[in-house]
Amino acid sequence: MMSAQTNRQNDYEYIVVGSGAGGGPVAATLAEAGHKVLVLEAGTDPVQLAGTRLPEDYNVPAFHAFASENEAMRWDFFVRHYADDERQKRDPKFIPERDGVLYPRAGALGGCTSHNAMILVYPHNADWDHIAELTGDSSWKATNMRKYFQRMENCHHRPPYRWLQKVFGLNPTRHGFCGWLFTEKAIPVAALRDKNLRRVMVKSAKGACGEGRRRLDRLLWFFASQADPNDWRLVKKNAFGIRYAPLTTCNHVRVGSRERLLEVARRWPDRLKIELEALATRVLFDNENRAIGVEYLKGKRLYRADPNPSSDAGEKRQALASRETILCGGAFNTPQLLMLSGIGPKQQLKLHGIDVRVDLPGVGRNLQDRYEVSVLNRMKDDWGMLAGAEFAKGDRQYQEWAAVKKGVYATNGGVLIVMKRSQPARLLPDLFCLGLAGEFKGYFPGYSGPIARHHNYLSWVILKAHTLNTAGTVALRSADPRDPPYVNFHYFDEGSDVREEDLNSVVEGIKFVRTMTAKLKKQKLIAAEELPGDHVQSDDELREFVRNNAWGHHASCTCPIGPREDGGVLTSDFRVHGTRGLRVADASVFPRIPGFFIVSAVYMIGEKAADAIHAGAKQPPA
Repeated sequence: MMSAQTNRQNDYEYIVVGSGAGGGPVAATLAEAGHKVLVLEAGTDPVQLAGTRLPEDYNVPAFHAFASENEAMRWDFFVRHYADDERQKRDPKFIPERDGVLYPRAGALGGCTSHNAMILVYPHNADWDHIAELTGDSSWKATNMRKYFQRMENCHHRPPYRWLQKVFGLNPTRHGFCGWLFTEKAIPVAALRDKNLRRVMVKSAKGACGEGRRRLDRLLWFFASQADPNDWRLVKKNAFGIRYAPLTTCNHVRVGSRERLLEVARRWPDRLKIELEALATRVLFDNENRAIGVEYLKGKRLYRADPNPSSDAGEKRQALASRETILCGGAFNTPQLLMLSGIGPKQQLKLHGIDVRVDLPGVGRNLQDRYEVSVLNRMKDDWGMLAGAEFAKGDRQYQEWAAVKKGVYATNGGVLIVMKRSQPARLLPDLFCLGLAGEFKGYFPGYSGPIARHHNYLSWVILKAHTLNTAGTVALRSADPRDPPYVNFHYFDEGSDVREEDLNSVVEGIKFVRTMTAKLKKQKLIAAEELPGDHVQSDDELREFVRNNAWGHHASCTCPIGPREDGGVLTSDFRVHGTRGLRVADASVFPRIPGFFIVSAVYMIGEKAADAIHAGAKQPPA
């Protein structure tokens, strides 16, 4: 039996497992507050590592799809959408030999903020108020939660309000202007000069503005915010309409948790240590169920979600924390680590020969996600702004980006955004329709290739927010911590949305997008609609298309805050029920999936958790 090397160099106060949108803010904020913190990250630094297309895939906003398929930093999860094999096989993205559909994750410093599309859209206030009502904890109320967004954001896309805040202290937008997370907008001049793209944008915008009721409201919202979705005045009103996408970039270079951690480690090297290539295998406890640290394996590519996993067993090590351990591995890896540590559904732990420390049935359940589909249009002509674009270092657009940080590569490919309600009676907008100047129809091995090869596609990606299905699960495949868990989302008719409201909402999204492209077809700008296809017209046909083709990429809610007897895993201050000194701060903590793009909410979770942990530090270690 291999003995474990124990890391006792600094007697850390806190150990943070994972460096993503939750772990990065937690660790950095605690270190800034004067605490000694160790961050364990299973991956490596995507910028410093030598490898094909690195660091360009990380740095260049337009390369985010290639970052998610870069072998140096990617983790490939293959997940099930359905338990029923016949239903699952109807998805053209299903890979039989992997028994699942590709779900890209990142094994890298910064977690999934190292390959995401950088879109930062604020959640709805109801998302926070729901947690406050569930827990009776008023600190979760939406008006209070906004301060975490302001604390972390450094907004560079509303300059008049930045000036107003600086000179007069007035800030009706409630943007943050001094935080660590830079936000910008990128609308390249080349896109506006592209006659066909300009016509597409104008006609699509007219179609969006003319659709539905409350046209005056939408115009007032638009002019008040200049199409900024994160303006507090719009957030309060649950506004909908045409928007742009704020991006987490600084001078049009990706930024995220990686930059936050490295900056704090540079300023406070005695407080914050980042250990890479450290795969956490279990939480260590004393006899009173108090977490005292983490056992981990040291080595390269040890996790078998890596596209080229190592056969090496890794060096077993331990790191001890005098105060607390915080798990921030995300919706798949955090419940896996809890179960490997003896915390989870008793029957599942016993199945894999794991001693039960805390029988906590909610661990790994309640898995939620968005539903997404693409309406894929092949255009008659290539986009002029993409002429010569190879999406590689050295082409014309790359040279422009490298020299002056402008042009197509300063964007994430988005052309236009429309937020809307799938039904007039809905209290919150639940459809996010994103127009992309590229070919995108979901995730499958090699999905990023057509983006570089084909320059004549317009993809309208329809994202269904506030989904009702809570039937997804994350379960152990084995007791080996190197094996990824078994993930099944139990889509649509297999799930808990018995009236199929989600399915019907996605269908409404497709029909809405088609109203925006109808004039483009008449004017012969669109050669053909390839997905769902002109032959797919009736509601029943569209429902079947959605069942077979939908995907997601915002997994969450597998360790939800809430009462233990109702399936909750965490208290309102992120503590794991039945333990001491153990918390969770990542996408798994939500009782229900928030907003449109969850990264903004997860960043805020990290900031709030850091406050809760620091407040607890005023007391002696338990």
